[in-house]
Amino acid sequence: MPSQADKLRHLLEADKLHVMPCCFDALSAKLIEQADFGLTFMSGFAASASRIGQPDLGLMSYGEVLDHVSNITNVVDFPVIADGDTGYGNAMNVRRTVSGFAKAGAAAIMIEDQLSPKRCGHTPGKAVVSRDEAFDRIRAANDAREEGADILILARTDARHEHGLSEAIERAARFKELGADILFVEAPRTVAEMETVCRELPGPKMANIVEGGETPELLHKELEDIGFAIAAYPLTLMASAMKAMTETLLKLKTDGDRAPLVMNFTELRDRIGFNDYYETSSRYETSKRD
Repeated sequence: MPSQADKLRHLLEADKLHVMPCCFDALSAKLIEQADFGLTFMSGFAASASRIGQPDLGLMSYGEVLDHVSNITNVVDFPVIADGDTGYGNAMNVRRTVSGFAKAGAAAIMIEDQLSPKRCGHTPGKAVVSRDEAFDRIRAANDAREEGADILILARTDARHEHGLSEAIERAARFKELGADILFVEAPRTVAEMETVCRELPGPKMANIVEGGETPELLHKELEDIGFAIAAYPLTLMASAMKAMTETLLKLKTDGDRAPLVMNFTELRDRIGFNDYYETSSRYETSKRD
């Protein structure tokens, strides 16, 4: 059986755009898989909001994130890219993080060049580490893989914010030389910048589409024509879920009609996995229930 990393490698061999809704927990990952998407990304922004109810400002620890990744990979059978932030320390921490995520079943890990504590890529106050430190992070990630971690490396740079697009592209190009499989220049601000990223950098590139963020929200065909291999939608599911929940709470508070906002109980149970559980448990006499 191919590993999840091998599945992701196979996907990236296709000359097409892979639309990637991002999950924030195990349930949202299951829904993405049920909708027949080929892969997902565990968004750090969304996971921090879901798990600890706090903004994505470096508050989640390595152990918390690793546990969250494991919960997700345990319930789906398609490639999951996990947000490894800055690697949670120096180069030695990066090695541990990459190895841990690989053992947890992640198909790829994102390592970025932000100064710790990191920030969401579309919020103020971002800063990046020096080139040497940024390169050491990717070098360490690749070393961990060469020592047995079966995982792809998604290398991200946020240098566009402070230092301009040219610096971001130069960093990303060096990331590729150091072993990165997928390149991610965060927050290009125009279509022209997005085109420059894809024209000047080798290998698969990822676009990060945040509704209301700094990067233009292009159609899938437009992103594919520009040359992106992956289009990530990090907040789409969480934002839509939060909107539905707040509207439902208002309806409940005012005794309004919430039926249009609530999933049918039968479908809800099926999507969560009750029917699968019952079918499997029926093989065991002591697990049968009327």
